[in-house]
Amino acid sequence: MKVLTITCHDVYNYGASLQEYALLEFLKEEGHTSETINYKPPYLSNHFNLWQVSHPFFSRNILTRLIYLVLKLPKRLYNRKRKRNFDEFTKNYIPSTHTLYKNNEELKNYLPIAEAYICGSDQIWNSFFENGKDPAFYLDFVPSNKLKISYAASFAIDSLEENLKPFVKEKVSRLNHIAVRETSGVKILNDLGIDNVVQVLDPVFLLNKDHWASIAKPKKVHEDYIFIYDFDYNPAIQEFAQKVRKNTGYKIISMNELNTYSDYNYYLEGPEVFLDLVRNAKLVVANSFHAVAFSIIFQKEMVVFNRKEAINTRMRDLLNLFNIHGRLFGKNDNVSWDNLGTINYDEIQGSIHQHIEYSKNYLRKALNNLELN
Repeated sequence: MKVLTITCHDVYNYGASLQEYALLEFLKEEGHTSETINYKPPYLSNHFNLWQVSHPFFSRNILTRLIYLVLKLPKRLYNRKRKRNFDEFTKNYIPSTHTLYKNNEELKNYLPIAEAYICGSDQIWNSFFENGKDPAFYLDFVPSNKLKISYAASFAIDSLEENLKPFVKEKVSRLNHIAVRETSGVKILNDLGIDNVVQVLDPVFLLNKDHWASIAKPKKVHEDYIFIYDFDYNPAIQEFAQKVRKNTGYKIISMNELNTYSDYNYYLEGPEVFLDLVRNAKLVVANSFHAVAFSIIFQKEMVVFNRKEAINTRMRDLLNLFNIHGRLFGKNDNVSWDNLGTINYDEIQGSIHQHIEYSKNYLRKALNNLELN
């Protein structure tokens, strides 16, 4: 069967790229021909723009724009290495349609042909961002006689704004099969009167740890280390990591651009290095859903901090789903590495396996247009 997926494509984020690859790879393993739709709306397409002037003060005239660009250009050129590494990963691992689409109307007018369409995973329905308000991410462009499936679509929030509820209800109700990634997503849709919704795992769980290890780049660090993945540059994460380094002698490794306290920073590297750094870490400290997901896949010790933004449901629900408790902390919590103990992965492996099989069977049945028991 020819299957097309739509997700946040080419957004230069480790989790986004790896979940996109995982869904396509699983579909391929199941015998389907799969591609992602090369969908790049303007709000998701401004990464690594050399000529962008993002500060309004410098946009006033040609002279101030020129000053701004002269100051910014050297670092922007340096950071293009990150873009090249991500583009290489996409070229090698993520097949996509030749046609580039920039909005829902283009998708409607020049429909990419397939027998089934899947929207997901990642935060495609997160109305905190523009993608959650974009009808394309709800498969609005797909005709009613075509098979439409959501897989692990994430709202990433606990509730919708009132003015968005009619839009979401209308769009999601068109889907033949509905699966979201978080428990909170099930509740959001249930509250809208949509009951035929199930919870499944993020696509990265559809591939086992040996598969992920096979595409990881060779180990970058030959010393014991803590891996930090911190979108907010959270002072609590820095304080905790530095305490662990002092007490254990572990190095601190980061992949966040502005992290200044790490011993090594691999921000410019691609998704294969991200995999390797999680896989070989002594401890993962993060506020990232996919850092948590891969910590579970590779059975790593981890400490998870809440994000500043209101999108913490993703990590909370994943940890609760697998009964991993006492690892999620807020900004005012006192975190002691000595008091955490260890995660008993042997104890929870049965639950993880059960959820993985359920998720795989959901996709199999949905693609055959069968009801999930």
